[in-house]
Amino acid sequence: MINFVASEYSSQTRPLLESLVQDFMLKNPDIVINLQVANWDILDIIYTTMISKNQPPDLLNTNVYTHFANNGLLNDMDEIISPELKAQFYPDLLKRSNWKGKQYGIPFVSSVRKLYYNKELFRDAGIASPPQTWSELKEDARKIKNTGKARGFGVDLTDNEIQAYLSYFFIGAGGGWIKDGKWTINSPENVEGLTFLKEMYMEGLTDSDPSVTTRDEKQRVLGDGKLGMMISGNYFAKVVPREFPGLEFDKGPIPVKDGVKPINFGVQDLLVSFKTDHTNKQALSKFLDYLYSSPVYEQIIQEEGFLPVTKLTGERLGSANEDMKADLAALRTASFYPIGQPEWQAVMDTARKLGEAVLHDRLSPKQALDDLQQFAETEQKRLLLLHKQ
Repeated sequence: MINFVASEYSSQTRPLLESLVQDFMLKNPDIVINLQVANWDILDIIYTTMISKNQPPDLLNTNVYTHFANNGLLNDMDEIISPELKAQFYPDLLKRSNWKGKQYGIPFVSSVRKLYYNKELFRDAGIASPPQTWSELKEDARKIKNTGKARGFGVDLTDNEIQAYLSYFFIGAGGGWIKDGKWTINSPENVEGLTFLKEMYMEGLTDSDPSVTTRDEKQRVLGDGKLGMMISGNYFAKVVPREFPGLEFDKGPIPVKDGVKPINFGVQDLLVSFKTDHTNKQALSKFLDYLYSSPVYEQIIQEEGFLPVTKLTGERLGSANEDMKADLAALRTASFYPIGQPEWQAVMDTARKLGEAVLHDRLSPKQALDDLQQFAETEQKRLLLLHKQ
């Protein structure tokens, strides 16, 4: 029995994975896969409850891993995956799930973030090309707002994506989350980035509910012609046109502070395996070989609109799709979340409480980031001491 908890990326995820799992079990009748597909909103609750009951999943699709590894909960994937499968992964992505010399996770899917925009609204507002800088972003959002047809710029400061928008505007100001192993959350650049976001909101240039409506909801608002632009991942081009086939859209770079070099931002989700009293490494290895095989893995990538994490699939799909080829190249130079820090999950959880407080003047951007910085440093020290014991 393999208990597999997977993330729900779109309405296609559950039927797609159910079909793939059924196919695997037909070919391997001696292996049973118990599949559970959960929306990201409740995924954390599901697997933490399973862990608390000492019944962790054999395989989990997630975006964090080092706090599990720090607590000794994970299998070393080098003891599970075949050498042939390991050789397929892009080395830079594989390295991101290697902690203290052990391969605690393997990459599953990836994406690069871009500014997606409604071309019809841009034409109506007299905007010729997507904004490259913050000043252009503000000006274009105002032009869209002034048409009276739509809001300008979609911002997600909900539990789902606040860490993403903070990343875009931290890095877009020349800052970032961490440097040389030390948290830099309250750096002047990061404060400037969050302050700019708040200014956009206060001037009515964002959507009306940045701390309430999620990225997925905003994508539908954009598709419905009520929002001009927002930052999202490659999946936008696959998921949104399913619901809005008449949508004219295009993409541009993430806008940055005037004078700052253009940025690429990437996201990588992982598969990890928890230690259980019934772990069957041979069965897991066989299932993972199947999951990443052609055409199984290609189907996942194409259905969900992600970037592949394996070289063969990247070369095959990239050769037929210039956008994917360019995005895979951008991924090589992208900034990522600091998932190599065991305290990152706790930092994210704490950051999720900041959006509404900052937007509605309970905390200034500097106060909010000072508090988050103090939390990150305290948690980092706590986990270092715990690991030494």
